[in-house]
Parts: sequence; C-alpha cells; structure tokens
Amino acid sequence: MDDRCWVVAREALGGEYYRLRLRPAQPFAAAPGQFVMLKVADSIDPLLRRPFSIHRMHPSGEFEVLFRVAGQGTRLLSAVHVGTRVDAIAPLGSAFPLDAANPLLVGGGVGVAPLLFLTDALLERGSRPKLLLGGRSDRDILCHDDFGCLAVPYELATEDGSLGEEGLVTRLLTRGLRSAEAGVTVFSCGPARMLAAVARVCADRQVPCWVSMEAYMACGVGACLGCVIPGTNGAYLRVCKEGPVFPADAVDWETLLRDR
Repeated sequence: MDDRCWVVAREALGGEYYRLRLRPAQPFAAAPGQFVMLKVADSIDPLLRRPFSIHRMHPSGEFEVLFRVAGQGTRLLSAVHVGTRVDAIAPLGSAFPLDAANPLLVGGGVGVAPLLFLTDALLERGSRPKLLLGGRSDRDILCHDDFGCLAVPYELATEDGSLGEEGLVTRLLTRGLRSAEAGVTVFSCGPARMLAAVARVCADRQVPCWVSMEAYMACGVGACLGCVIPGTNGAYLRVCKEGPVFPADAVDWETLLRDR
C-alpha cells in the first residue's frame, strides 16, 4: 500500500513519547514485526519518509505507531492534529514467527512498539506470552497498562529504580530463563546494546531468540543499502528487507556495536 492515511487519534504518553492511530485509504494486512514508512510533512524538509514499527492493527483496518521525538521528522509528526493526512508505504519488512510454545517478550523503551502487535497475534493463536520491559527511568516504561489489560504478566526494570526493579532488563531475563518452561522463545526489540546483551544471554542458554532491529532508512524497500548491518556470515543484511526481524545469531553484534 502506497497511499494516504488520516490521523484519527493522537496520544501524548509523557516525555517525548507519542502514539498515533491512522486510518488508511486502502486497508492492508500486516504481520507483527513489520513496519510502515510515513511521510511526515508535505515539504521537502525533511525529504525522506521515516520508518515506524506497526504498534497495533485493528479490525477496522486502522493501525497505530508509537514513537519518541528524536529529530525534526518525529517532532513534526508529534504535532499533527486529528484529520491530518499522512502518506504511507506499508506493510514492509519481515515478521516475527508465531509458532513459539512459550514466548517471552523483552522490550527496551520505545522498543516495546512492535511487541503489543505481537502479543495480540500470539494471544489469538492461544499462546500466553510474558513481558519484560526496561528503561532508563519510569518515563521510558511504556504501554505496560495495555499488556495488563490483556492479562499478560509483566515485570519492569529501570536503571534508576524509579519503577519496578532497579537495574537492566537483562537481569530480569537471566532470572526468567532460569525458571522458564521448556520451549521458551525470546522476542526482543530495543536499543542495539540491549539487543546484543539479550542475544548473549539467550545464546549462553541455547534459547531461540528473535530481534527487531532499528536503523536509519532512506527507501524502506532494500534499494539504497542505507540501513545495512553486519551479519555473522560476513555479508551485510538490509534491515528494511531481510529484517527488521532477524534470528539473533544472524547478527554480528561485536562488529555492529564497534561501528556505532
């Protein structure tokens, strides 16, 4: 779908975080983990579209995005009014697998964005996911009430101890994997350093892990190669095309972190 959308709801979540609900002119089907490219202004500044994980899909065909203001594009998007037209290309990228017997979701800050859509899909299939959510402070812990309304058990961790347990979300993960039932699979989205730590914890325990990567994108369809990350086979992976969802062991984390 490359067409118009209209903003039907705008929600300020506190701090620099916002959530938009959009109604596309042409409803589309999407899978958890896929993303949209939104043109945030009619002008040429900014010229490029911005990528956003699909936060949630609704039976009406409307969809949601969740984002943090990090630059001019997201600042403009945060100020849109209900009724504003936003051009979109969707759905794009790869999706999370949904056949996990015991899914464990790990999110960091705005990385929780695709995990709500994933939770909806897992619940529809009869799975009972659990959520571990971390952030720097309580201002970075998002949407846990939404998961609570779905009766999804969750644990929270903040680096400053302002909400939940003090420390990193990987501490919750390490403890959770010790008591996890057989067949656990980890799904994670967040900052690259957090994802690398999650991947390491899972690899040490031989637990399958899928990660949703973030990257700057120009085209969103695999043509410009602006979003590549190093893979473990020596090749580079396009986050927009082969990803954004990857098996954690497909990413060369050492090289990725060294280059950032």
